[in-house]
Amino acid sequence: MKSRSERKPSTTKRMIIMGIFVGGFLALLIAWNLFGQYMASQAALQAHVPPQTVTSMKVGKDFWQPERTSVGSLRAARGADLAFDVSGLVSAVRVKSGEEVKQGQLLVELNADDLIAQRRQLEANAVLLKTNLERSRQQLAYKGISQADFDSAEASYKAAQAGVAQQQALIDKRQLRAPFDGRIGIVSLNPGSYVNSGDVVMTLQQVDPVFVDLNVPQDSLAEIKVGQTAILSLDAFAEHPFIGEVTAISPKLDTATRNVQVEASVPNPDKMLKPGMFANVAIQVGQQQEFLTLPQTAITFNPYGETVFLVKPSDKKDAQGKPEKPTAQSVFVTTGLKRGDQIAVLSGIQEGDEVVTSGQLKIKNGTPLIIDNSKQPPNDPAPTPQEQ
Repeated sequence: MKSRSERKPSTTKRMIIMGIFVGGFLALLIAWNLFGQYMASQAALQAHVPPQTVTSMKVGKDFWQPERTSVGSLRAARGADLAFDVSGLVSAVRVKSGEEVKQGQLLVELNADDLIAQRRQLEANAVLLKTNLERSRQQLAYKGISQADFDSAEASYKAAQAGVAQQQALIDKRQLRAPFDGRIGIVSLNPGSYVNSGDVVMTLQQVDPVFVDLNVPQDSLAEIKVGQTAILSLDAFAEHPFIGEVTAISPKLDTATRNVQVEASVPNPDKMLKPGMFANVAIQVGQQQEFLTLPQTAITFNPYGETVFLVKPSDKKDAQGKPEKPTAQSVFVTTGLKRGDQIAVLSGIQEGDEVVTSGQLKIKNGTPLIIDNSKQPPNDPAPTPQEQ
């Protein structure tokens, strides 16, 4: 039979094991209690997240026309600064400011009284020489004069005709005529004014059609073709786009900017467009494409990518038996082209999804939502500048 001293270590060992077991059980019990309290507090916190007011819209498809945009300057189809080849005193101004004129129409005359008098003298001499020529022709028929005398009379008459024509050319130089159809600019010339040779007396512009010159970067050159539609928008006529077409592409690029000059022609029957105006130009390239579109305000940017908040209806009911408010659900999206206030969404959402369009900063996943669409964010594919 073992002594008490031999049994003591075994009893001590059992006591230690019992203590460890009891301590572990108590620790587990405390941890479970704390975890339950944490989960209860989280559930209570989640249950008391206040709803937030946002705007939303259904995702729809729209057709987009690919465009390449640039800025351009308008110029007249034909334009000229009109001046005299000679100096002189203005005797008459035949047009008014802004008047439409036809090619060849007389605009301004310089005094040519002395030249006209000389022309009349030359014309009288030419008439006499013509009479002598006819008489000489009759005499030659009857051998009354030699062929040499007839040739001399004929040469004298032709020389007289040339003298009259030369004098008329000098008179014509004192008459300023329209070189083409167009509209006269501001006329500040008056009869009695003295004009020097080469001084610009008025401008003439043919503004139907007008041309717009713009520069396109070389990476877009392959997409630009003669005949493509060009749409002009101007601040002066914000509600009135002008439609034209590409008429020419320069065969060389600017070595400093690597841009190519493009010319477009725009009909201007109402003469609304003026040479020198600045215009935004959109050249339509390629075929129309269909995209899901959203206002740009619907897209939220973060370090991980672009996201939108979907409006998810709840299938639960509140204490009164009414459906609970919809909640927010964040999803990643891939975006594409932008057009005005809109942006194309390539993936991440589907047609018919309801998306939050404003108010994203105050919501997160699971936030209850109150939808108020009384004031939606801008969603115009072609917005116009607003007056300040």
